[in-house]
Amino acid sequence: MPKLTIDSREVEVEPGETILDAARKLGIHVPTLCYLKGYKASTSCQVCLVKMVDNGRVVPSCGMPAADGMKIESETAEVHALRRTALELLLSDHVGDCLAPCYFACPAHMDIPKMLREIGDEDTAAAIATIKEDIALPAVLGRVCPKPCEKGCRRNSADGPVEVCDLKRSVADRDLASGTPFIPECKTDSGKRVAVVGAGPTGLAAAFHLRCEGHAVKLFEAAEKAGGRLRHEFPVDLPAEVLDGEVDVILEMGIDFAPKTRIGEDLSLDELKQDFDAVLVCSGGDTKDHAKDWGLKISRRGVDINAGTFETGTEKVFAAGNAIRGKGLVVRSVADGKEAAGTINEFLQGKPITPIARPFSSRIGKIPESEMPEFLANGKPIHRLAEPETNPFDLPVAAEHADRCLECGCIAHGNCSLETYAAMYGADPTRYHSERRAYVKVNRSGSVVYEPGKCINCELCIQIASESQDALGLSFVGRGFDVRVGVPFHGTMEDALGSTAEKCIDACPTGALYSARKR
Repeated sequence: MPKLTIDSREVEVEPGETILDAARKLGIHVPTLCYLKGYKASTSCQVCLVKMVDNGRVVPSCGMPAADGMKIESETAEVHALRRTALELLLSDHVGDCLAPCYFACPAHMDIPKMLREIGDEDTAAAIATIKEDIALPAVLGRVCPKPCEKGCRRNSADGPVEVCDLKRSVADRDLASGTPFIPECKTDSGKRVAVVGAGPTGLAAAFHLRCEGHAVKLFEAAEKAGGRLRHEFPVDLPAEVLDGEVDVILEMGIDFAPKTRIGEDLSLDELKQDFDAVLVCSGGDTKDHAKDWGLKISRRGVDINAGTFETGTEKVFAAGNAIRGKGLVVRSVADGKEAAGTINEFLQGKPITPIARPFSSRIGKIPESEMPEFLANGKPIHRLAEPETNPFDLPVAAEHADRCLECGCIAHGNCSLETYAAMYGADPTRYHSERRAYVKVNRSGSVVYEPGKCINCELCIQIASESQDALGLSFVGRGFDVRVGVPFHGTMEDALGSTAEKCIDACPTGALYSARKR
């Protein structure tokens, strides 16, 4: 049997097996997009490239038979750069947003399309769970947020944005009024304790997310009640009972609340450092005036931090919210609380702190007027409410308005191999920027939807569909750069795939083929 070495590690394979098979036997993860075990390798995507040491050739590992004495390089900077280039070339012709524009417009980076799908399904239990993955105070923000997510809504340029903020508020209000508001399940007790100084929107959000991670949290507040600036900045828009309701839900998670306690008067920062495993300063207000007395460095706007990690430079002490910004939107404060909790959680686990960064996303960009009708066909043609302040929406009305979402984000986000490997190899989707193809959805009214702009011509669906005895199958249509997967005789995707539809969808590496959402 052939023996070869990959990255100086020897492996023996069966006759007829490939370099990719050998790498997998060694536990070396070589990326693949157009390969599926049991099917003919098309070697079209080129992301599984490896280098043959003896002759310097670069070959796709999925289609190259392993031979005795081969010496292969896989995990080197040179090979990784080649794989990255292959991914970037695929992305240059990719028509799709991994994450919707509203995700990037929202400072808290909530999964808005998922929430809207759940509201559209009238599943408010799922919707509030989705909301609270990122936003600890949704009923509050539903009233005081300036709605940056709606400014980023792709439907904005047509007939007005989806009422994201009002729909979120409707779900949150309904949850509060239920008598048993949603409280996320917290992880097992970590044995770590965190002091959060300041019970405004940043402190409340941070306490919420830290508690979700299983840490014990004590929340210190100079005033009698938690809420901070929310208590006085929005006297008309934010009723006290709404704020009290959401504060109570957070405190009911097992958070220890210490009101009427001022740092520097009732206890010191040094005492907190001794008693807790981490300290988060997010008191806002006059924090800058006291930061020097607490031994913290200050910047022009507030406590000086390491951008992206919220570290102050003082051991175990972090800072966020208006303590570092001086003044900011409430939604930015809530986002700071979530992000600071994430970095503190890494710190408490003894991990290197990962700076906050935008996730990878292929982005379509600005939509020309000529393409807008194709996008609008994704959502229901219901106009924005004339008076959205009449919350909460009746559930059927909320569902109808949620269905206005154009579903700009990819339905395969998080399960797309192209997205996964692009992020892994640091691919730049704009490196080989060219004029993109038009956005098109095929068979949008059927049970299986196909987006040609996301297809990389991997041939997997063609091979799988050819096994079916009850389907027309699929084939390549066109020539050169215009070649695309098509259905013979102008049939539907259902005609083409038959009983293999689910298998084809599971095999698709880019989310170009997927099941239509059922209602």
